[in-house]
Amino acid sequence: MTERPTMRWRRGVAEEAAELGAGTLDPNCRCVAQLFPETLLRETDAVLDLFEAELPTLTEGEDARIFAAVERVVLSLNAVNEAHDECAFETDEREQLCAYIDAALTGQGVDVTSLTARHGLDRHELTDRWRDW
Repeated sequence: MTERPTMRWRRGVAEEAAELGAGTLDPNCRCVAQLFPETLLRETDAVLDLFEAELPTLTEGEDARIFAAVERVVLSLNAVNEAHDECAFETDEREQLCAYIDAALTGQGVDVTSLTARHGLDRHELTDRWRDW
């Protein structure tokens, strides 16, 4: 399975904490823990848990079911973003989440390029229809 973006974000928080603890980072330069509070990480992981649980039920060619799963994960991530004052996912985080969704589907055997092309979309537009973040 592709690494979740939240795993990277958690590592960044831990690295920042270690640098603060070692005195190698000025406390005024602390920002990673503020970008990724534990509530945001937990809520995002809960959404991704549900998406990952659904993946084994998806089969290449079942476009409607695949798009429905993508819609559910994206709308749930929209709700997380809204709960964090519309600023939970900035550009890098958006790109990581979209890449994760694509890679997770690909890992399940879904040809995302073909899937999106059948619906007149480019691969990078997979989440665009529902994504607010």
